This record gives sequence, structure tokens and C-alpha cells, in this order.
Amino acid sequence: MKLNEIRDNEGAHKKRMRVGRGPGSGKGKTAGRGVKGQKSRSGVAIGGFEGGQMPLYMRMPKRGFNNPNALKLAEVNLWRLQDAIDAGKLDAKSEINGEALVAAGVIRRVKDGVRVLGTGELKAKLSLVVWSASAGAKSAIEAAGGSVVEQRIEAEAKAAARVEKRNAAKGKVPAPKAPKGDANKVSARAKRTAAK
Repeated sequence: MKLNEIRDNEGAHKKRMRVGRGPGSGKGKTAGRGVKGQKSRSGVAIGGFEGGQMPLYMRMPKRGFNNPNALKLAEVNLWRLQDAIDAGKLDAKSEINGEALVAAGVIRRVKDGVRVLGTGELKAKLSLVVWSASAGAKSAIEAAGGSVVEQRIEAEAKAAARVEKRNAAKGKVPAPKAPKGDANKVSARAKRTAAK
């Protein structure tokens, strides 16, 4: 066998049927579409339509919901950070934030923030400023001698302070919180009386 004798198996490449090219072809005139009606016309492709029968997407039960307030976080694993440092795209000595990760090509864009996940190995000592980091990622970064500043914690603290300030201005006293794991939790009535 020679290189110029190699060819596909018989029937591996089937020529497509050209429709509407005369009666001799067997698929002329109506081109296999029959006569008249919606399906003989062009542009008919009703997605999910099952001829009036209840379609599958309506037969299936609803599940969950789409949170309109959900944050769109870019996720980065530890191995991606290490690869970028090894390639010289990220400087491990400087502070690494969302903008630095975009500039290095580690992520495409930062919408609401960056979340660091713990997959992979990290050798470099990093100083990260991100929205949040998983427990595994945080422990791995700190084990390598680095640090993580989570903007989420700061934002939550600021929001809580704003609520407290607003309540104080309105003269509202927060309801007493039950200690965690306590069987004698504060009842709804006690909360209402405390709020008065």
C-alpha cells in the first residue's frame, strides 16, 4: 500500500441530495415537501412546538428560581494563579486584584468580583484582594505565606452598619438574638414586645 492509494471506505462520504432540480432527480418541483401548507413554506422552525400537544418544557415541573440579585463572580483556581506566575504574567510580589488578573489574561472580565477556589497547588506567596475565597483556597494561600483580603466581609460589615444607623435614627431597637444551639430560643411574642 502506498500513500497515494489510501482512500476512504465505500459509503463513508455520501453526496447530499440536491432538491428542486428537475423531475428527473425524483426530488423536483415540491422538493419532498408535499403540497401547500405551513411546512412547505420557508422560515418555519417553531422551537419547542409539538403540534399543539403540551410541549416537554411545560410538562416538566418547575425547579428553583433565578435570583435577580445574584452576583456574577469570576472564579479562579489556585493552579491558574500559579501558572500565571510561572509564565511571568503575574507578579507575586505585588498586590493581586481583579484588574491585575484581567491584565494577565487569567480571567476575561470582572463584573461583580472575583472568587478564588482551592483546586491545584500554590507555591508562591501571594497578597490577594478578592470578593471571596473558599476555605480551602484561603488555607492554602496562608500556608504558602500569603494573605487574602475578602471584600465580601467588608461589604457585609458596612451594610450591617448602615442598617444599624438607619434603625437608630428611626428609634428602633433590634430584637434580642438567641444564642446559637440554645434550645430556649426567643419566641416571636418576645421579639415583638422587645421591638416596642
